[in-house]
Parts: sequence; structure tokens; C-alpha cells
Amino acid sequence: MRALTSRLSRSRAGESKADPAPSRLKYRIQRWMLTPGIRTGLRVGLPLGVLFIAAGSYLASETRRDHLMALYNEARASFETRPEFMVNVMAIDGAGESVATDIREVTSLDLPVSSFDLDLAAIRDLIVGLDPVKTASVRIRPGGILQVDVEEREPAIVWRSRDGLALLDETGAFVAELGQRSLHPDLPLIAGRGADERAPEALRLFAAARPLGSRLRGIVRIGERRWDVVLDRGQRIQLPVKRPVAALERVIAVSEVKDLLERDVAVVDLRLPTRLTVRMNAPAVEDWWRIRQLNESSY
Repeated sequence: MRALTSRLSRSRAGESKADPAPSRLKYRIQRWMLTPGIRTGLRVGLPLGVLFIAAGSYLASETRRDHLMALYNEARASFETRPEFMVNVMAIDGAGESVATDIREVTSLDLPVSSFDLDLAAIRDLIVGLDPVKTASVRIRPGGILQVDVEEREPAIVWRSRDGLALLDETGAFVAELGQRSLHPDLPLIAGRGADERAPEALRLFAAARPLGSRLRGIVRIGERRWDVVLDRGQRIQLPVKRPVAALERVIAVSEVKDLLERDVAVVDLRLPTRLTVRMNAPAVEDWWRIRQLNESSY
């Protein structure tokens, strides 16, 4: 009995001496595992790392990569070539027959084609790049129709240059070549180098010269600086560099009052805006000198 009691007392003494606290290393490991970043890394980063390693090991083989790429391309092609995504017809509205033919040639679309393979912005740029086209819009309509809406440039003026005759719109943009003047006799005519760049100003001059009626033959750009108004009977109105429209209106007003342009006048010179100079025709000058001599001999 005494021996049993002594053993129990020794075991209790040993238990009282054991330290229940963890060791310093174990404590630091537990605190480290409780860090939010470490916990997130173990929960998310470790599986992702294993996944990346497995994927990298699988894709390390070129044969496997080619096989996956082939599967992807096949799936993509089967999706993009579904009937609801195919474009079968091109419809062009607002363009004449020749312009529509040019549009089909410049776009060079091999229909039917998937809508995923069409760059609508690039197609529009190609169409707008045509000279007769002012604006264009391109869209895909339901039913597999590529709709092209075109606004053509309207010829407003004929430009005669060294290269021949050309049609221009109201801004001076090139529309088309013109074989014969008789094809557009109703359009005003301009000539000279750089005349196309000042087409809007030329149209304002034509509007101001409307009282001249059928006597007006055209307007010539001189030295890329100013205009000459050409009338029948070889008459010219030389306009100044600045404010040519106002100068032309002044000449027409004087002519309506004093019949200036109905006389034997070759040139009305307004290159100096403050001074109007008139040059007579050669026969009129000869008659004037003859009359003057007769008057002097009579005295």
C-alpha cells in the first residue's frame, strides 16, 4: 500500500513539472499559418501552382499543342460558319450602275463569307476612296445581306486643264473625267492651274455673273492667284486677288447703267480694286484715232 502511494505521488510530481505550452518553433509556425496571406496562398495559390505546372508539363509537347490548336480552330470555324452568320449577298443603294460596278470590283468580296471575316470599316474606306463617292455606310442586314448605302458626288462644275476635262463637285473634289463639253453644257466652266482648289469661289463668281446670261463663257484662273471672267466677243474682266465677287458685281452694275460691256471693250481691268481701267478693241482704237485726226484737221 505504501509502495503504491509512493508511485502515485511521483507520477503526480512528474505531471506537475511538464509544461503544456508549445515550443517556440511550433508557436511561430502556428502564427505564420494564421497569417491571411499565407492562408490565401495555401487555399488558392497552391492549387493554381499545381494546375500551372500540370498544364505546362502537358503543353511542353509540340504535338499536344498542335492538337489543341487544331481543336480550337475547328470549333471556331464551325461556330463562325453557321448559317445565321453567313453573308451571301451585297446590296448597293444610292449608286449608279457604273459606280456600283466599281464598288464590287474594289471590295473584291468572295461571297458567301462569314460576317466574322468582314472588316466593315475597311470596306467603307475602300468605297469612300472612289472618286464619285461622297459618303458611304456599310452594315450587315438580317438574312445575310451586306448593305451598302452610297451618296454620290453631284457634278457642279467643269474644269479644263492640260489633262482634259473633268467634273468637280461643289467643293472642288474630282468626280469623273469628261470626254466632251457637250455632255454637260449646263455646268459652268473653269480653267487654269489650281482652279479646282478654288471651285467654291468660282461658283460664287458664276452666281454673281448670272445677269450676263449667255454671254458668259467661263472663268480662268490666272497664276493661281486671281480670276479672269471670259465673255463672248473675246471680252475679259480681270478681277483682283481679294474680294473678286464684289469687284465683278461692281462691273456688272456699271455695265447695266452705261452699257460698258456692250461697247467695243476688250478688257475691263480691276486688278487694282480702286481703279477701273478699260482697254478697247483694236478696230475701236483705230476708229478713235481716225475720228480724232479728223477733228484736229477740221480746225
